[in-house]
Amino acid sequence: MDVNDVKILLVDDEQDVLDFMKYNLEKEGYWVYTARDGVEAIQLAKKVNPQLIILDLMMPKLDGIETCRELRSMPEFKNTLITFLTARDEDYSQIAGFEVGADDYITKPIKPRVFISRIRALFRRLETTETGSKLNVGDIEIDRERYLVLKAGKEIILPRKEFELINLLASKPGRVFKREEILSRVWGNDTIVGDRTIDVHIRKLREKIGDDYFKTIKGIGYKFDA
Repeated sequence: MDVNDVKILLVDDEQDVLDFMKYNLEKEGYWVYTARDGVEAIQLAKKVNPQLIILDLMMPKLDGIETCRELRSMPEFKNTLITFLTARDEDYSQIAGFEVGADDYITKPIKPRVFISRIRALFRRLETTETGSKLNVGDIEIDRERYLVLKAGKEIILPRKEFELINLLASKPGRVFKREEILSRVWGNDTIVGDRTIDVHIRKLREKIGDDYFKTIKGIGYKFDA
């Protein structure tokens, strides 16, 4: 993805924070737009159609949670990257953010190089390539036809449910899949499984694929990090 074609919408009610983020992102070549509250953010998002929206949590008129919820209800923003940037790092606020469809959560204050690194990581999620029956994410290749996973070219054969689980998570790297959705899509609504079923399968995938690929989001579910 060419950064010169990427539009980012920054939303924060603190001007110094907006200035900090805008300066560092524009240095990297991104097109940057700013808004001071959720209402303005939604209006501007409809106008410029950004690839990434960075939302503060606490804002006047419409807070970040409600802004994210409203954006996700619109078809044009179903797959737009949305991340929260906020000083609040309590578990409940992170859970609330993921519940309404956020892709990530960045806690401020944050150093410029770390901030840019997190933004680049977000955009790498869009670089997943899918060719026919094959899905490539970083050094992981998933061959859906042969039910085979390759890591850096090395074949890893998985049982059916483990394969279906990694296939689901890797289909949208960085997206948090809720436990209920995982159970429904991998095991099916008609299958009765124990509450620890997902955890056991994730543990086995970590042992075979690598611990760093599978992230636990406390109280929500899991995501695949390439």
